[in-house]
Amino acid sequence: MVDQLSRYDSIEEYITKDGSEIRELIHPEIHGNKGLSVAEAIIKAGMKTHDHYHRQSEEVYLVMAGNGIMRRGEEVFAITGGMSVVIMPGLVHGVHNNGNEELVIICCCAPAYGHDDTVLVHETD
Repeated sequence: MVDQLSRYDSIEEYITKDGSEIRELIHPEIHGNKGLSVAEAIIKAGMKTHDHYHRQSEEVYLVMAGNGIMRRGEEVFAITGGMSVVIMPGLVHGVHNNGNEELVIICCCAPAYGHDDTVLVHETD
């Protein structure tokens, strides 16, 4: 039987394909749910994720703490705690933490996040 309960302090973090530190809070491969993943991403002060897109997954970022600059397609805008951002499949995006504290984002993906669905793009700056 799949354990559908987990505790934050028991979830190991890893560095994902875009370079952010991730904790999978909910994922079908771990919890047995269908088609949705929820993860906490932490981008350290001064760090930047690699620009990327997802072939299939749509993503929702819930910015929990910190400040940064987000690139979503042709848009570039400030993000801060309390904001939500929708990212459709195929849309190139990335985040730069230009603040002095960790940028914490809850990332919800449907279908669930997978490395094979993530495509890195060359950055132009």
